[in-house]
Formats: sequence, structure tokens, C-alpha cells
Amino acid sequence: MKPRHRRLALVLGGVAALGVAAFFVLQAFQQNMVFFFTPSQIAKGEVPVGRSFRIGGMVEAGSHLRQADGLTHRFVVTDMAQRVEVRYQGLIPDLFKEGKGVVAQGRLQADGSFLAEEVLAKHDENYMPPEAARAIEQAKAGGDANHPGLLPAMAQGQGQGAGR
Repeated sequence: MKPRHRRLALVLGGVAALGVAAFFVLQAFQQNMVFFFTPSQIAKGEVPVGRSFRIGGMVEAGSHLRQADGLTHRFVVTDMAQRVEVRYQGLIPDLFKEGKGVVAQGRLQADGSFLAEEVLAKHDENYMPPEAARAIEQAKAGGDANHPGLLPAMAQGQGQGAGR
């Protein structure tokens, strides 16, 4: 084999190895990527079936029920337009409160409820995920008469930031 052909084979082998490595890295990213959806998007059926994702919005006032074991929780997440019941078994963060923002990661169940594997409460009084803030603004434009249990401050748009 001529040196020129050997170099060409070496370069082509290196490019092929680099392509295979890039493929595996992108596959790993895709498998670990978690998307965020609002209750309205869930109601429209825009969520991935059989995959974990995050739901975000406000915990509806009066919706949090804690079982006697102290670890089993049920609450409703709303974006002021739609509602999704969330079930979770585990410790709830200290900042978790009704009328406040929440993000939960898990899977949608066949009955339409959301089984959470992890619950995250917002860490700052003014922070809200930009997608949740946008969904709440859109819902407010359409009215929120169907959700009288929400705190008046949220219904008036107070207490939400621009997603710093």
C-alpha cells in the first residue's frame, strides 16, 4: 500500500470513529433530556408518551392532600387554564405551598394524572419558569373564572418574574 493510500485510510478511519463517537454522545443527550410542559399542553396531548417529562405551574389552593404516612401527596398543578392532578410519594420541599409555583418530574398515567418522581418548589419569590409564566399570561388573557381557588395575587399577575 502506498503511503498516500495509507494516510487516506487513516484519515477516513479517524473521521468514521469521530462520527460514531458523536452519534453515541448525541444519543446519551437525547435519552437524558427532560422537556417541560404546562397543564394546557398536557390537555392538548402534546406530551411524550411513555417518557419522563416535567410539568410546571401553580399549586392550586386547597388541592394539597397529605396521607397519614406523611409521604404520599396529591395536589393539582394549574396554569390558570387547565388542571392536572399530581401524585407523589416522598418528601416535599420546604418551599412547597399552595398558590406557589412548582415543577414536578415524572410520567403521565393512563387516567390523566401525573405520577411524579421528583417535586421541585421555586427557590425565589419572583422566579417562575418562563414557559409557566407565558402559559399563565395566556390563560389570564382568556380569563380565569373557572379557577376561583387561586390566590388573588397570582390571578392579578403579581409575584411572577420574567424568568431571570
